[in-house]
Amino acid sequence: QVQLEESGGGLVQAGDSLRVSCVVSGLFFSSSAFGWFRQAPGKEREFAAYINWSGTTGYADALKGRVTISRDNDKNTTYLQINSLKPEDTAVYLCAARDHPYGSKSGAEYRYWGQGTRVTVSS
Repeated sequence: QVQLEESGGGLVQAGDSLRVSCVVSGLFFSSSAFGWFRQAPGKEREFAAYINWSGTTGYADALKGRVTISRDNDKNTTYLQINSLKPEDTAVYLCAARDHPYGSKSGAEYRYWGQGTRVTVSS
């Protein structure tokens, strides 16, 4: 069974940096694509970043320059680095996977999801 488990969230101050992680099991990691999404309180889930099998990335316009998605095929883990955190970054950050080599900005394209890790940014 495919499982995705996020970690690394927590309470941070505005201006800090944070890296959240997603450990994946149950699928062929090296040929899959992964995405990070986030859902802020009272808002719809929104796309943050994706990475395809070869390492090509895509980002939400609102987050470009502050976030970096990466993957470690040896550890079956994908990461989202967030810099210069703002209070509006407060959200549950969700990891997603698809049995396809190319990433997508659409959550509907991902079959598997983790439960999320909460990031809270104080001002």
